Amino acid sequence: MSSTISIAVVGTGFGQKVHLPAFQAHPRTEVVAVYHRDLDKAKAIASANNIPYAANTIEDIVALPEVKAVAISTPPFLHSEMAKIVLESGKHLLLEKPTTLTAIEARELYRMARAKSCTATMDFEFRFIPAWQMLAELLAEGYVGEKRLIKIDWLVSSRADASRPWNWYAQKEKGGGVLGATGSHAFDYISWLFGPIRRLSGQLITGITSRPDPKDGGKLKTVDADDSCTLMLELADGTPCQVCLSSVTYQGRGHWVEVYGSNGTLVLGSDNQQDYVHGFRLWGSKGGESLAEIKVPERLEFPQVYPDGRIAAFMRVADKWVEAIDAGQSLVPSLKEGVYSQLLMDLTHESNVTGTWVDVPDLDKFLAGG
Repeated sequence: MSSTISIAVVGTGFGQKVHLPAFQAHPRTEVVAVYHRDLDKAKAIASANNIPYAANTIEDIVALPEVKAVAISTPPFLHSEMAKIVLESGKHLLLEKPTTLTAIEARELYRMARAKSCTATMDFEFRFIPAWQMLAELLAEGYVGEKRLIKIDWLVSSRADASRPWNWYAQKEKGGGVLGATGSHAFDYISWLFGPIRRLSGQLITGITSRPDPKDGGKLKTVDADDSCTLMLELADGTPCQVCLSSVTYQGRGHWVEVYGSNGTLVLGSDNQQDYVHGFRLWGSKGGESLAEIKVPERLEFPQVYPDGRIAAFMRVADKWVEAIDAGQSLVPSLKEGVYSQLLMDLTHESNVTGTWVDVPDLDKFLAGG
C-alpha cells in the first residue's frame, strides 16, 4: 500500500482556499502543519482544520520531522528564501507561480532541488484542465496544419476598481502585477502547447497609478506594477504569437487562445470572470468551414469538481507531485519549467525598458550557465 505524504501548507490566502482543501481531500496527502506569519492566526487555522502543528517561521516548519513536503503559496517576493530553506532541509517542494523575482533566483532553486534530490513541482494548472488537454492533443495530431498565427487574450476586471487596496500586488519590487499573475501561466502553456520562444517584444502598462492603503488611513500610494501587458513573440519554429493581458478591463472578454493554421483553426476560451479554471470550451474548423464546438471526451474530465473551481485542477497538480515523489524525480511541470517562465518574464521587463526585441536563450544553456 502506498504511504501517505505529510505536507505543510505555507501561505494562507490561496493556500487556505485551494491547497489546504485539495491536500485534505487527496487520498495520498495529509496536512500536518500550517504557516502564517502571525502565530495566533496559524494556530486558529490549524485548530479549525484539525492540523496538528502551527508555526510562524519557515524554519520551524521544516524542523518538524513529520513534514516530508512543503507547499508554498506566499507572495512572490518570499518564494526564493522560503523555498531555499525547504530544499536545504531536504523536503520536497510545491511552489506557486510566479516562481521567484528573477530567473537567477529560480535557477538557484532548480540547482538546489537537484543537488538535494528533492522533488519540486510548479503549480501550472492549465496543463491539467480538460479543454486545454484536448487542445494539446489536437495540436499534436496536426489539426491546424502549419501554424500561421497564435493569438492570446486574457482580459479580466479583477483589479479594474481603482479603490481596490494598495498591497504587494501593486509593487513591482515584490513581484506584483499582471505579468506575474497571469503572464507566468501564459509563458508556461505557450511552451507546453507550441514549443520554445526565439525572441520577444513586450510592453508593460500601469493604467491605475495609485490605490488607497487601508493600513495608512486610506492614503493613496503609488502603483508601479503593471496591470496590462502586450507581447509579440516569435516561436522557435517562426510562428508569430500575440498576447494581451490585463486585470483592469471591465467586461474583458476573459481568457482565449486562438490558433490559425494552413489546414484549420482551433479556438479555446472562457468568459467566466469568477472562475479561471471552469467554463472553457473548444471550437474547431477545418478548411474554412464554420467553427463548431468540439466535445471534450469524458476521459479528460475532472473526476470531481468543487465549489472553488481551482481545487479540481490543483488536485491534478497534487497527483503529479505525489507521482514524482514516488518516482524519486521531478516531473513536468517542475522547477525547470518554473525557470523558463521566470526567464521570459525577466526578458519582458528588459524589452519594456529598452523598447526592443529581446532574444531568448536556450533553457538548458541558461540552466548550465554561471
